[in-house]
Amino acid sequence: MSEDQDPPFRIALVPVTDFQQNCSILVETATGIGAVVDPGGDVPRILAGIEQMNARIEKILLTHGHLDHAGGAAALKAALEARQGGPVPIVGPHRAEAAILANIPTAAAKWGLSGYEAASPDQWLEEGDRVTVGAIGFDVLHCPGHSPGSVIYVQREAGFILMGDVLFQGSIGRTDLPFGDHATLLRSIRDKVLPLGDHFVFLPGHGGMSRIGDERVSNPFIQG
Repeated sequence: MSEDQDPPFRIALVPVTDFQQNCSILVETATGIGAVVDPGGDVPRILAGIEQMNARIEKILLTHGHLDHAGGAAALKAALEARQGGPVPIVGPHRAEAAILANIPTAAAKWGLSGYEAASPDQWLEEGDRVTVGAIGFDVLHCPGHSPGSVIYVQREAGFILMGDVLFQGSIGRTDLPFGDHATLLRSIRDKVLPLGDHFVFLPGHGGMSRIGDERVSNPFIQG
């Protein structure tokens, strides 16, 4: 891509809820077609962000099923379908996440929270699937450990990853929640994430963006 060309997509972060989860709105530059990734809540804020980006949302992508990532998916789907007059499917994560997605209201109640709904994906994803936002393709990698059905979305041409809660700047996803497994998460990072290459930039589910190469060198959880 030459310097005078527009990038193929734009992305806006909408930190949502008290968990400050990185909900993102990803929009294909050429068409304005977009997707919302991990709408954990604060749906009015997400809708305002979509309007600000002048986007038409074609799908909602989930990296995993924890309430801070998926608790607003059902409400956002309903709002977008009413606004746009057509279907807006919830896509992902892997079907191993079904129990966690169904349990969102119960999990929220344990935190003293209300207004979170169970999410029912219209399409489950598998290792090796490819999803599109407009004409932009993302490869799906199943990366369990933080949760059994976690997936990441890899845009190879741009060297960009929607990482969810698999790997963070200086840390990794927590594994002390139900269905978490530390060894499995480390294996996912070692076998699926790191081989993608040091140049890949990633957006995690919380905190700032980082680069695979920087984490390989400095992240204490994956040294050695």
